[in-house]
This record gives sequence, C-alpha cells and structure tokens, in this order.
Amino acid sequence: MRRVEGRTMGSRAAAVVLLAAGVLTAAVAPAEARKRGGHHRPAGGGYAPPYAAMVVDVKSGKTLHAVNEDALRHPASITKVMTLYMLFEQLEKGRYELDSDLSISSNAAAQAPSKLGLRPGSTITVEEAIKALVTKSANDVACAIGENIAGSEPRFAEMMTRKAKSLGMSRTNYSNASGLPDPDQITTARDLTILARAIQDRFPRYYRYFQTRSFAFRGRVIGNHNRLLGTVEGVDGIKTGYTRDSGFNLMTAAKLGDRQIVAIVLGGKSGASRDRIMADLVRSSLPRAYAGARQTNPVTELAERGRPAVIAEAGSHTRTEIASADDEEVETTSSTSTGPVDIRPPASITTTPGMVRRPGLQALPGAAQAYAGPAGQAPFPGAGGKTTARLPAVEGVASRTEAPPKDARSEAFRPVTPTPWVIQLGAMDDEDKAKSMLSDARSRTGALSKAAPYTVRVTHGATTLYRARFSGFTEQGAAQDACTALKKNGFSCFATRS
Repeated sequence: MRRVEGRTMGSRAAAVVLLAAGVLTAAVAPAEARKRGGHHRPAGGGYAPPYAAMVVDVKSGKTLHAVNEDALRHPASITKVMTLYMLFEQLEKGRYELDSDLSISSNAAAQAPSKLGLRPGSTITVEEAIKALVTKSANDVACAIGENIAGSEPRFAEMMTRKAKSLGMSRTNYSNASGLPDPDQITTARDLTILARAIQDRFPRYYRYFQTRSFAFRGRVIGNHNRLLGTVEGVDGIKTGYTRDSGFNLMTAAKLGDRQIVAIVLGGKSGASRDRIMADLVRSSLPRAYAGARQTNPVTELAERGRPAVIAEAGSHTRTEIASADDEEVETTSSTSTGPVDIRPPASITTTPGMVRRPGLQALPGAAQAYAGPAGQAPFPGAGGKTTARLPAVEGVASRTEAPPKDARSEAFRPVTPTPWVIQLGAMDDEDKAKSMLSDARSRTGALSKAAPYTVRVTHGATTLYRARFSGFTEQGAAQDACTALKKNGFSCFATRS
C-alpha cells in the first residue's frame, strides 16, 4: 500500500511541476513574442484589443463616422506611412532618386519580421524600398530608410514626430520607423486621418505606390497585405498593421465618382474582421460623401522653425536679437493692430490643423471640423517624450456619427509690453495659426494663466511669418519653468530675453 501511495504522491508532484511549467511558459510567451516583433496569430476567444475608427469626407472635411477617435492607440505598421512620407519628401527635395541605393546596416538586418531578410552591407534601391514597405511591410527596410535619411533610427523617429506635429497630428509620437512594439509609439484615429489625407495631397506622384498589388524582388513575388485592394469598389490604398497590443489596423483611402474619403480602423480582432469593418464603412460612407468641388484646403505643414520675436505696444518698434542659428540678424518689428489682439480663431474658418486660407473659400459647417482635436485635450508628448500611462486593455465604444464641432477659444486680451523674459512657441505662415497656437497652449497649461500672449509679423524677403509668444516673466527661471510645462503638453518652445 505504501508503494502505491508513494507512486501516487510522486505522480501528483510531477503533475504539479508540469502545471507550473505550463503556467510559466504561458506567461513568458507573450513577452517573448513582443520582443520578436509581435507579429503572431492573435489568441482565440478573449482577444479584444482596444478599438477605434474614423471616416472623414476629404472634400468637405466632415466626419462621417467616429468611435474613440481621440483615444491613444498603437499604430503598428501604419507607422510606415509616415516613414514613406519622409522618404517622399527626400525624393521631392532631390536628395534621392528612385534608383538611388540605400545601405543596409547590421541593425536594420536584425529587425524582427516581417522583413525582406537583407544582409548587412547590402543595398536596396529607393523604389524597391517603397514597394517593400507597401507590400511586405518590411521592418528591416523601414529601419534602413530611417538610418539612411537621419543617420540613426531614433533620430529619424524624432524627425517623424516633429513632422506629425507640424501636420496637426498633435497626439502622435514615434519611437521607430517600422511600428514594431514600443509603449511610446502612439497615435489616434483622428491623427491618422490627417496623415492619410496629407500624403495624398503632398505627394500625388508617389502615392500611386500604395496601389501596388504585388512586388517582384530578386526572384520572389511579394503580395500586398491589403486585401481590400481590388475587392472593395473605390479603395485605392493604403496600409495595414498588426501587433499583439495594437490589434489589426488599417488605413484606407477610397474614391468613387466625385466622392472621396479616408478611413481608419484600429484594434480589429483579426485581419478578416478588420477588413469586414472597413469594407462596411467604405460602402456606407462613400455614398454620403460630398460630390461637389473640394471645400477643404490640402493638408499643409505649420512653419517648423521657431524663431524668437518681440512685439511691443501698438505702433511702437522693438529691436530683437534672433537666437536661431540659421537667422543671426537683428530686425525691427512692430505690431499689426492698434487694438487688443484677439487670439480666437475667426468664426468663419474651420480649425483644421495646418490649414491655409484661400481667398473666396466658403466656410464649412461645424461638423466639418474633423481635423480639429477636442477642446482641452492634451496632446501626446513630443519627440523623445515618454508616456506616463499605458493604454487600457479595452475602452468604451461610444459610437457616433457626424461629430459636433470642437472649438476651444480664449478671451481677447490687450496689447502688452514684453517683460525681461518671454517664451517663443513658433513662427507660423498665417497669423490665425499663431493665435490659435497661443490659445491652445494657454488652455492646456496652467503655468500660463497669468502670461500674456501676443503675435508679431516678421518679413524675410518674400516670406512673411507670424511669431507666437508669451510675456509675463521677470526671471529666466520662471520662463524656463513655464516652457518646461508647455513641453510636457506637447508644445515646442524656448525662453529668451526680450
């Protein structure tokens, strides 16, 4: 009997050991998968990544569908749309040609799948790189693009983040060029609708690459992961994405007749379910899109060089030393108005980030403000910033259509005499943009509650810029503290003497 009991106890002990090993394996597997890139099959049953979606009418700017559109999400390989935006920009500037070679480093070659499997020291042409990202979503190639353009992938990610901010993607932060898992690689569905429109507006010549169905590369034929191309009427691009944390993502652009939309789905439970959701959104939204002449301006970038400027009381002039390394002149500036400066956006202008007004352009209705973020919402930290909170596993899915206008306006204020120290936020190509930036910064940063915002018009040759500043600081430390608070809320700034 004792021998039987001993065997029984031994069997139970072995079972406990096996069970513990199984639990440990289950716990470690997801982490290891994330280290390898996270491109594995989703777990069955309870897999429920956080969902978000948005559809925007390109011609009118109207929101046709929105679910959690301002909630933070991981973009996964949709990141590569911005990577290609940056590459297209280099092509446009003439730094590269389509047949230029990009070198592959050991770091790029070591990236997790999906990848082409290029060897360190090898090269790939710019056109091959474009097609590899569009079809294969090759992470090794995305990393190589970043390294060739910026010298390193982290530096390239900072450039991507700055570009996103300049386009109006206020809650987007990039940590890499591929979209491989990183807790600080964050965006929103709304921000991605801006990018989807911007890349078409800015680079119509190169946007056609997103319609590539397959790619022949050194004896291989690589198909596009986007299954909606050729199967859903009107769809002409643009990019899929997946990691375990993000779920199945898709950015889509579609045209049918005189109607045009961009659509984003983030957090699909599977590739098939994501595609079904997107197909339904495209089919239901295109017929409701505006078929007349385009009423919205192309998405444009805000002026990126933040130079200091000072404006005195109405009618006076102040000499200002320029602190920028690329602008070492001394210039005279003056205010452009004799009355109080009102930093509220004009009621007749849609508050689309990066918009440039055109003479005679008709004002859009409130519902057309699809590209303006919600009032009082803090943007994601800028390049190099770290998240202070992680994404929730699931968020409420409060769907709505035709989102109401979101308009944050501050009160008018009087002309100011600059204090010894001031803060410079940026230099815009339009005064309304400068005023809007000041209004936005003041509403989101408590440290500016007693600061006085003001603008100045500065002309360099044929270029006119409107500089956005805050006065109200007698000491350098106070100005720097306020600037630090601004940076934590996603704004670029610096403190300078007046």
